Amino acid sequence: MRTRFAPSPTGPLHLGHAYAAILAHDMARAAGGEFLLRIEDIDRARARPEWEALIYEDLAWLGLSWEPPVMRQSARLPAYRAALDSLWARGLLYPCACRRRDIEEAARAPQEGAPQHGPDGLVYPGTCRPAAAPSGPLPADRALRLDMARAWASIGPAPMHFIETGAGPAGETGQIAIRREQALSGIGDIVLARRDMGTSYHLSVVIDDAAQGITHVTRGADLFEATAIHVLLQRLLGLPTPLYHHHRLIRDEHGRRLAKRDDARAIRKYREDGLSPAEIRAMIGL
Repeated sequence: MRTRFAPSPTGPLHLGHAYAAILAHDMARAAGGEFLLRIEDIDRARARPEWEALIYEDLAWLGLSWEPPVMRQSARLPAYRAALDSLWARGLLYPCACRRRDIEEAARAPQEGAPQHGPDGLVYPGTCRPAAAPSGPLPADRALRLDMARAWASIGPAPMHFIETGAGPAGETGQIAIRREQALSGIGDIVLARRDMGTSYHLSVVIDDAAQGITHVTRGADLFEATAIHVLLQRLLGLPTPLYHHHRLIRDEHGRRLAKRDDARAIRKYREDGLSPAEIRAMIGL
């Protein structure tokens, strides 16, 4: 077993991060496996060295250890570019110049009906989707979207699924089927490379999980629906599909999931207040 914890250095870790990290760490150690750390710092506008340093401090204070080296996504842009080049050459990507407001307005158009939300936000209405696959060099000044219909057609008739060892938001577990209609209408043409990043979360996480040899992906149940995207990308890029273990979210007293802006529940704050790692484990039910 090989698990990982993959935080973004855009703010302090909170109790939800503690739960995710400890769960992945303990699962690997109990099985005699390995626990890895990955810093997801592709959002260079928000990533900060001081937040990354605090991640290491908080995890070490919690008593967690990981196998070196630590993977940093900002050092892996060539790997993401190679995957994009492959998908572009196969006619599965197209450039998109739409802004978020454009997408919202198109989705609200009377002929579109009620806006459809998916795991990547509003389902893209296809405004920039070309009738034929684009040619020429990979554009560097536009976002790149996956043409979901062409992508699905390219993988052939073999069914797609993943194995869930935890539970989704509605208790989904075991073998989870991924269906064409779900991909086309419920996910749509997702962005695989943002103009200012050269990649996206969905593309990077799939490539990096494969590069690190992750066998069990542990993460919050809020990412359960995104797993269909990741399994499709794994199929398109010839990468293995790990087992997935989605877990409950740590919420505040109002039932809202914790966010990095909620500094009152930051691990650093509990450390400064004199709590012990054992008390943190008790607080989050581990």
